[in-house]
Amino acid sequence: VQLQASGGGLVQTGRSLQLSCVASGDAFGTYVIGWFRQAPGKAREFVGGVSKRGDVTQFVDHLRGRFTMTRDNEKNTVSLQMDTLTPEDTAIYYCAAKPHWGAVGSERTYRYWGQGTLVTVSS
Repeated sequence: VQLQASGGGLVQTGRSLQLSCVASGDAFGTYVIGWFRQAPGKAREFVGGVSKRGDVTQFVDHLRGRFTMTRDNEKNTVSLQMDTLTPEDTAIYYCAAKPHWGAVGSERTYRYWGQGTLVTVSS
């Protein structure tokens, strides 16, 4: 499966932004999708993941409540809604796919990666 993340841009503090991860190829519904981000000078970190059917999501603790995720397997798309953004959310955001839910927060378990989309939050 090939993934493409989009929707990044420059936003002001407190505003919202929605990222999309669109997959090409068949069997999108057989993959767990995760979002990761990498801020300047920092290691890549897990943001959240969504199950194959979209009925279960998991987020890193400090983002839960501000970030939500939805999935549309008919459109091969996973959306990441980010609210009340702060400059600390500035990063390149990546979506990734893997076949199993276990260790959803571990980037080493993901098989396929999109190219990333840059989110910049100004103060």
